[in-house]
Amino acid sequence: MPPGEAAGLVFIVDDDPAVGIAVQRLLDSVGLPSETFVRADEFLSRLPSDVPSCLIADVRMPGMSGLELQRTLQGEFEMPVIILSAHLDVTQAVRAMRVGASAVITKPFNDQELLDAVQGALDVDSERRQQKRDLTQLVARYDTLTAREREVMALVVTGLMNKEIGATLGTSEKTIKVHRARVMQKMKVDSLVALVRVADRLNGR
Repeated sequence: MPPGEAAGLVFIVDDDPAVGIAVQRLLDSVGLPSETFVRADEFLSRLPSDVPSCLIADVRMPGMSGLELQRTLQGEFEMPVIILSAHLDVTQAVRAMRVGASAVITKPFNDQELLDAVQGALDVDSERRQQKRDLTQLVARYDTLTAREREVMALVVTGLMNKEIGATLGTSEKTIKVHRARVMQKMKVDSLVALVRVADRLNGR
């Protein structure tokens, strides 16, 4: 987790207030802040969260079920989900995992099992947020490149030598060296391998 970033926030959605209170007390015991809701729509109206977060959701609830809520988050908020239920059959468990549930835990839950699942989910969300920040920085750096520097970068990462790039672009090898150095400086990399990795990240966004 990046320095200075909050430890995380856990959302609990369960139509049984007693379960919400029990989970919240467990999280309080290890210093993890949480918020409880009895309906999925109440929780969705609360989002988004600006710190690493995860959701503990019951399967059977009035209105939107836990699995439906999980699918909603996948498309919009990308928050890790832990499914918690006393009525989860094998088919539902498999379905939940296939659509990305971090864990499927049955009631009555084991305290340590739930805490481990929560910490794992928060770590995943923290890493996702860091990768998003890193990509934003890479895009900002790439936007500082001139049109010719972008052309040079695209050819450099294919492994072409400066002379070959110069012939392709109709300019001198010396000019390509200058452009290449500027690309490396602006993208804040010090090797071809690092530049290739940056290009892969940008192409995969």
